[in-house]
Amino acid sequence: MLQRTLHLYQRAYQGLSPSVWLLAIVMLINRCGTMVLPFMTLYLTQHLHYSVTDAGIIMALFGAGAFIGTFIGGRLTDRFGFYYIQLFSLMFGGFALIGLQFVTNFYLLCGSIFTFTLFGDSFRPANQAAIAHYSDPETRTRAFSLNRLAINLGWAVGGALGGWLASIDYSLLFWVDGLTCLVASIVLWISLPVPSRPKAKVMQSITSDLSDPVATSQSPYQDTLFIGFVVCSALYLMVFMQLFSIVPLFFKEVLGLNEQLIGRLMALNGILIVLFEMALVYSLEQQKRPKTTLIIVGSLLTALAYLALALPINTFLSGIHIALLFILFATLGEMLSIPFLQSFTVERSNPATRGQYLALYGMGASFAQTTAPIFGSFLVAQAGFSVHWPIAASLILASSCGFLWLGKVLKQKEARELSMEQSSESSS
Repeated sequence: MLQRTLHLYQRAYQGLSPSVWLLAIVMLINRCGTMVLPFMTLYLTQHLHYSVTDAGIIMALFGAGAFIGTFIGGRLTDRFGFYYIQLFSLMFGGFALIGLQFVTNFYLLCGSIFTFTLFGDSFRPANQAAIAHYSDPETRTRAFSLNRLAINLGWAVGGALGGWLASIDYSLLFWVDGLTCLVASIVLWISLPVPSRPKAKVMQSITSDLSDPVATSQSPYQDTLFIGFVVCSALYLMVFMQLFSIVPLFFKEVLGLNEQLIGRLMALNGILIVLFEMALVYSLEQQKRPKTTLIIVGSLLTALAYLALALPINTFLSGIHIALLFILFATLGEMLSIPFLQSFTVERSNPATRGQYLALYGMGASFAQTTAPIFGSFLVAQAGFSVHWPIAASLILASSCGFLWLGKVLKQKEARELSMEQSSESSS
């Protein structure tokens, strides 16, 4: 049994190119300093003494900058290539984070955070395009999972260290986060060669059960099925991303957890992903399970995670028990959904439009990041956490229904095309 498990993990990491590993190392360095985002709501409310509503507005601008920055990043990636966009974004983000700690005025904070994410989040489509460039269809989902492993390993380190630093001085979060961005940019600059640009006519192989070869020849903004996919993804992510804004506030104000314990819980999310996601994704790919099914199951598990937060504290269920239940269900849901959301996006595109497809998906994620704190903080302020969590779970259920409908439409389309091919062959 042990030997079989070891072989499973060994096979899960085989076949990935050196450049994919290098990109993962760059991401790991960068994410080891990810401390500002998970503690931003606490920083704004506990340190700068802004209201929950004001903090929600600032976090919404964080998402708005990311939304526009992702769109611009996708366009620039297709035009100039992913290498230079990643390099600029990391360098700008490093200096911006260091400077952000000195801004305390509400309006200046709004403008500074919007500008930071506007340029900083151009990294996202460029990085995903780089992973797609250095992987083939057979290893692509695992390549994205390796990148997520690096993100979450860094998240585990950054979350635990961030909780400790926040208990000392919140300004340390900005210094460490900014410096790791700069170190990551230097490693990228020294280690990764500038790639040659792909020819516009080159088309990738399509292997996803969700993909549609016709869609790969057009703009993502004309691909109606992909737009539906982005809408469903955004609805799911709008709830999931409250992990970074409303959930830490709930942990502190309702469950009574301190910053260090919150940091450890955030780190647990990353540790579980590091330990299990690559092997899980590899096993599921070997079983050829439909991506729609996996995404739906992952979404439903995330809904259960948010329903767990509505459980009352009693003799048998303490605050830490509720927090652990949430982290376990949310992490498993994340592992079953997000890697396959990303790989589907790549498989709908070709090298000439990949940046724009990834940007549109990223814009959906950024929209979710924008609306999550607005939706969460407003509902919490008006009705309280006990009303908020069931509504959040209901939104994920709506997203799951959308993915179910999308999967049926694509399956019917695939069946029609197969029938037409068979008719054509029989007539010839």
